[in-house]
Amino acid sequence: MLQTTEHALLRRLATEQSTSRAPSLVAGVVRGDALVWHGERGRVDGAAPTTDTQYRIGSITKTFVAVLVMRLRDEGVLDLNDPLEAHVPGTSFGRATIAQLLSHTAGLTSESPGSWWERTPGADWDALNRSLTPDTTKLRPGSRFHYSNVGYGVLGEVVARHRGTDWYSALRAEVLDPLGMARTTPHPEGAAATGYAVHPHADVLLHEPTPDAGAMAPAGQLWSTVADLSTWARFVGGDTGGVLHPDTVAEMREPAHVEDADAWTTGYGLGLQTMRVGGRRLAGHGGSMPGFLAMVLADPATGTGALCFANSTSGVGIGALAVDLITTVEQLEPSLPAEWEPDPAADPALLALTGHWYWGPTPYVLRLLRDRWLELVPVSGRGRASRFEPAGTDEWVGLDGYYAGETLALRRDAAGDPSHLDLATFVFTRLPYGTPEAVPGGVEEGWRTT
Repeated sequence: MLQTTEHALLRRLATEQSTSRAPSLVAGVVRGDALVWHGERGRVDGAAPTTDTQYRIGSITKTFVAVLVMRLRDEGVLDLNDPLEAHVPGTSFGRATIAQLLSHTAGLTSESPGSWWERTPGADWDALNRSLTPDTTKLRPGSRFHYSNVGYGVLGEVVARHRGTDWYSALRAEVLDPLGMARTTPHPEGAAATGYAVHPHADVLLHEPTPDAGAMAPAGQLWSTVADLSTWARFVGGDTGGVLHPDTVAEMREPAHVEDADAWTTGYGLGLQTMRVGGRRLAGHGGSMPGFLAMVLADPATGTGALCFANSTSGVGIGALAVDLITTVEQLEPSLPAEWEPDPAADPALLALTGHWYWGPTPYVLRLLRDRWLELVPVSGRGRASRFEPAGTDEWVGLDGYYAGETLALRRDAAGDPSHLDLATFVFTRLPYGTPEAVPGGVEEGWRTT
C-alpha cells in the first residue's frame, strides 16, 4: 500500500476505535494472495495487539461449518435438497432441508430454548434436541429469511455424524490445517484479547464470560487472528487453496434470500452474508458474542478483502468499518485487471462453433472461453445470456442467468457435422431459421416481402 493509502486506512480505524470507545480494535486488508495492510488501536494486556492476537469471531464460525457441509455435498454424501431427517433423524423439524438450514430459511427459532446460550455453558446434542419442540419451527420452511443460530448447531451435528467425529475436529483436519490456520481455535490459546462490555455512560469496563457453547458451538464458538482470518477473506473471495472448488464458493456467495426485498442491499447465501455497496458485490460474515465483534468481507471481482475485530460487546460499527476499508483501497489504489494473454489450450473444434447463431430471427454470439467454457449472448445486449461449462461430449451446463442448470447440446447431422444448438428445447441455427428440419413446428415457407 502507498503511504497515503495506509494513513487513510489507519485514520479510519483510529476514528472508529476512539468514537466507539473500543478497548482494542484491529483490522487487516488483503489483496490477491497476501495481507497487504494491518492496523491496531487500543491495548490488550497493556500492549498493542498484533496480527497473532486472538479475538472471538462469533458467527463467522458459521462460514466454516457451511464449508464443511458443502464439502459433503461435493463428495456426494448429501444433497442440499435433502430433508434433515435423512441425516439427523428424530428432530421436530426434520422436513427442513440442508439448503434451508444453510441459508436461514428453514423457519427455525433464532435462539436455543432456555438460558441465553452465548453467556452460559452449553449442553450436548441430545439435550439441545430435546429442547427443540415442534414450537421450534416459527415460520413455514422456505417462506422467508429468519436468522437462526439453532440451525447451525444442527448443521454441526450433520457434519459430526457423517465424519464420525466432532465438528471442530473435522474442521481442523479438512479446512484449518490445509489452509495453515493454526490460530483458529474453539478456545483462546496464547495471546488473546479479553472480552468487555463498555459502560454506556462512563469509561469503565465489565468482563464478559466466554463459556463453551456445547452443541451450539457451530453457531459462534471460534477464536481467530488477523493473520488467520486474512486467509479466510481470500478464501471467501475464491482463493480456496484446494479445500473447495472456487465454483462451490461462488455458489455459496449467491443470495438464496434477501433481507430487504425492496432495496436488495443485503442477503444471505449458503453460509455467507452478501451485500451490494456502491456498485460492488461483497460477501463474508459478521460475528458478535458477549465481549467481541468481528467482520470479514471480500470483493470477488477485485480480490480485495477486509477483516476487523474488537473486544467490545456493542457500539463498534464493525461492518461499516470493513466496507470502508475495502472502499478506501479501491478508491486510492484501484485494482488492475488481469493481464490478457492467448489461450494456449483453445480447442479448434470449439473455435469453429464460435460466432453468430440465431434463435428464430434473433442473433446471438457464441464465444469460446477458457477451459472449454462457452458463452451465449444476444447481439443486442438485451435478453438471455449465460455461460456454460463442459458436461460431456457436445454438451454444456448453464452456470448463470436464465439458463442456469440447463443443458446446451450441439446436434450433428448424419455426416457428423454441426447442425444446430439445442438449449432447453430452444433451437439455435447458423442462419435465421436456417435448419428448417430442426425448428419445432417446421418452416413452411422461405423468407418473402409480403
